[in-house]
Amino acid sequence: MTEQNRVAIVTGAARGIGAATAIRLAADGFAVAVVDLEEAAGKDTVEKITAAGGRAIAVGADVSNGEQVAAAVERVAAELGAPTVLVNNAGVLRDNLLFKMSESDWDTVMNVHLKGAFLMSKACQKHMVDAGYGRIVNLSSSSALGNRGQANYSAAKAGLQGFTKTLAKELGKFGVTANAVAPGFIATDMTAATAERVGMGFEEFKAAAASMIPVQRVGVPDDIAHTVSFLVSEGAGFVSGQVVYVAGGPLD
Repeated sequence: MTEQNRVAIVTGAARGIGAATAIRLAADGFAVAVVDLEEAAGKDTVEKITAAGGRAIAVGADVSNGEQVAAAVERVAAELGAPTVLVNNAGVLRDNLLFKMSESDWDTVMNVHLKGAFLMSKACQKHMVDAGYGRIVNLSSSSALGNRGQANYSAAKAGLQGFTKTLAKELGKFGVTANAVAPGFIATDMTAATAERVGMGFEEFKAAAASMIPVQRVGVPDDIAHTVSFLVSEGAGFVSGQVVYVAGGPLD
């Protein structure tokens, strides 16, 4: 792929890990579609990219809605070029213990994380297959190993790992790789919300988490962006179907 026709889509790119990833991929030379539920939410990320000399557009789409996903991918192809890199990062939390978790809590998390990744991957893969080149990165989580109060989120993030491995097997012959990144504790609005849920101040929450991590700090969005940058690079063409835990140490 030449630099001129490298186009990446990052979902949930208005803030946090998604924003950091979009900005990093733009610095790597990609034109980036910043996809989030509301187009206006992606404006800040787009401005940061364009201010640094990159190309980006903000696109509004509910990734769990097939029609909106199809329209979003068509718009990206028309305005930036055919997308050959997809980062499925969009996610929501609806944490609760099982006996308190509503059917809506379950469905919302499954639809955004799992169905969203399915719909986006399906819409983008035809562009990748036509190009004979593609990179798909799905954002899993260390919660895939199980986490109290996150039956829905844990199941969705574990499901993404199986989805990733299957994509790798199906799409490899077309020059497309699929990998997953599983972050540990990353300081974002999402983890701040978790701290609030358990009744702790965020700084105290981060300090407690850091004390349990071998490198003695919590992660930041750029830690994940660097890993995604490698996985979508041409040099990572022999890495596929892998789950990379970015968690500051091994997880038991």
